[in-house]
Amino acid sequence: MYCVPIPTFRILAAIIPLQFASMLGFACHAILPPATPAPTEQADHIVVTKSTHTLVLYSHGTVLRTYKVALGRASGAKKEQGDNRTPEGHYRIDAHNPHSSCHLALHISYPSAEDRAKAAAAHQPPGGDVEIHGLPNGFGYLGALHRATDWTYGCIAVTDAEMDEIYRLVPNNTPIDIQP
Repeated sequence: MYCVPIPTFRILAAIIPLQFASMLGFACHAILPPATPAPTEQADHIVVTKSTHTLVLYSHGTVLRTYKVALGRASGAKKEQGDNRTPEGHYRIDAHNPHSSCHLALHISYPSAEDRAKAAAAHQPPGGDVEIHGLPNGFGYLGALHRATDWTYGCIAVTDAEMDEIYRLVPNNTPIDIQP
């Protein structure tokens, strides 16, 4: 079998630019200071104002982010299971759910002891599973259009991109105040 030798100048033409690029990369790396990661922002308080359809994340008293939201289909404070209302009161984020039927979810600690007592006085179950969540899986393409009407069963909904950010910024046990 006869091998055709590759001319030496072709080999050099291919290798020299690669060596130059790698030397330049090493030189730049040696000159530049190492990249330091940006400090991780974390929310330490959430305020949802139903009348303005806003969710605000705070960090040490400073507004971190503000989002427009869709709420429960019915107006007023949640009283019982199935009333399609978003609760009002002081709660906490008590769980992150990456496997939600909506794009990510943060579970809210509703019902409180007060909510349970009110529902019991009315001889009704208080309900539960109230969350901040993205759009139903497969409907992310709707984006901000979902806010054209209140459509949830009592949850607080944002776009999928917003939920990605909120999910990352809000740790468990963060207080959340839901106001009329």
